[in-house]
Amino acid sequence: MATASAAFKSREDHRKQLELEEARKAGLAPAELDEDGKEINPHIPQYMSSAPWYLNAERPSLKHQRKWKSDPNYTKDWYDRGAKVYQAEKFRPGACTNCGAMSHDIKTCMERPRKVGAKWTNKRIAADEKVESFELDYDGKRDRWNGYDPATYARVIDSYEMRDEARRKYQKEQQMKKMEQKNAVPARERGTGDDSDEDDEDEDDDAEVDEAKVDESKQMDFAKVEKRVRTTGGGSTGTVRNLRIREDTAKYLLNLDVNSAYYDPKTRSMREDPLPETDPNEKFYAGDNQNRVSGQAQEFKQLNIHAWEAYEKGQDIHLQAAPSQAELLHREFKIKKEKLKSQTKEDILSKYGNAAEEEKPDMELLLGQTERQVEYDRAGRIIKGQEKAVPKSKYEEDVYINNHTTVWGSWWKDGLWGFKCCKQHTRNSYCTGQAGIDAAEASADLMRSNIEKKEALSEKPAAREEKNPATWGSEVPDDLVLDHKKLKAALKKEDDRQREEKDERKRKYNVTHSDEVTAEDMEAYRMKKVHFDDPMKDFL
Repeated sequence: MATASAAFKSREDHRKQLELEEARKAGLAPAELDEDGKEINPHIPQYMSSAPWYLNAERPSLKHQRKWKSDPNYTKDWYDRGAKVYQAEKFRPGACTNCGAMSHDIKTCMERPRKVGAKWTNKRIAADEKVESFELDYDGKRDRWNGYDPATYARVIDSYEMRDEARRKYQKEQQMKKMEQKNAVPARERGTGDDSDEDDEDEDDDAEVDEAKVDESKQMDFAKVEKRVRTTGGGSTGTVRNLRIREDTAKYLLNLDVNSAYYDPKTRSMREDPLPETDPNEKFYAGDNQNRVSGQAQEFKQLNIHAWEAYEKGQDIHLQAAPSQAELLHREFKIKKEKLKSQTKEDILSKYGNAAEEEKPDMELLLGQTERQVEYDRAGRIIKGQEKAVPKSKYEEDVYINNHTTVWGSWWKDGLWGFKCCKQHTRNSYCTGQAGIDAAEASADLMRSNIEKKEALSEKPAAREEKNPATWGSEVPDDLVLDHKKLKAALKKEDDRQREEKDERKRKYNVTHSDEVTAEDMEAYRMKKVHFDDPMKDFL
């Protein structure tokens, strides 16, 4: 009996706690305070606000969500390599018997093993190394460049400069040798001037080739085939080819605007055009979608669609399993389709005839050739001959209605077409001329002045929108008073209504409608309804 009463009491406490949380979310109850006296947002989900059991939290708190582990011993520094601390002059007890340093023993000594150690010779005592012991923080452990000295990269730059200097020196020597050989051979033996020019062009080409020569082992790394190493996490041994070379520009560097085309780093794809405003003749990359609609991509797409449709209709065809068979069948299908189309066209022409072929005009009329000659002066006026007639369309041209001097559509403003002569937008209106334009401008000025006067004389403040009391996510007005008993009854009534909506079998035949809605009913509806912007709506 005691166990049942305890379980009922725990369920009652849990229900009260849920009601209190709902009331806090609705703004009816004050928010909880943490150990620092700050309010806790009641809309924070429970899986974030509840502390783990091993922290033994006695009161509500968000301390477990903050960075609570902080050790002053953590650092991002690195060891001072090769630093010396103290240089002794004679051997000290407890020092390394090989070199005489106090910072290590003979097992970890990095110096050359002496024939007679410093313990017995008491000469050439090594300096003590700087021993550091500190604990790295999270970033320091994972920083691959921690402790790197940028000054060491100067050796790489020097090696490249030496290689370039040697290449230039070699090319200069080769050019000097060619010049000496050219000067040593007489002009008559060298042949005509044209041949000499061709030789000079060949030499220039050779020089350009020599200039382009670099270390091929480093330039052509993209063609190297490497072995994929088998790891403990799985994978297979195979070959992988790196097709990326240094001269290629990465797609995401073409346009650094964040609102530009999206780049997927996993597949290295950029579907849209990163530079849509650039001249198409100057662009070398217009997005991956451009490649899908150009070249043989459309042919492969049609072949794929044909294979799918044929397989659905019962034919044993598969593009990946038998590509040659699929392509051959697709080619036969296109030939048969063209034959069927031409046969259908011939049947229709033989049955109904071809009026276009029967009434075909003469070849002279089709070509439009004539012997008529027209001469013009400098101003473009006709001196001799007859002006060429302008062809007329089937629509009426230059027809002015209702005393207008221009045609409809000669004037456009604010998305509307009209007449230019009187600036009217009505289709079949009568032209009023300049007087109508002046009257329209005066009317617009008068309307604008009346609006300005009305805004200047209006002293009424803008009507404020009345906010519904205690809406979800809004502040609770001070004058809002709700009856807790009525609110509890309204909550129960709302639960029954939602339960009837979910299960139609519980709906009653006699339904009574009531138009009276109290503030407690509205508050119960707001507390029980599902808010689609609530992150916890799927867990309710």
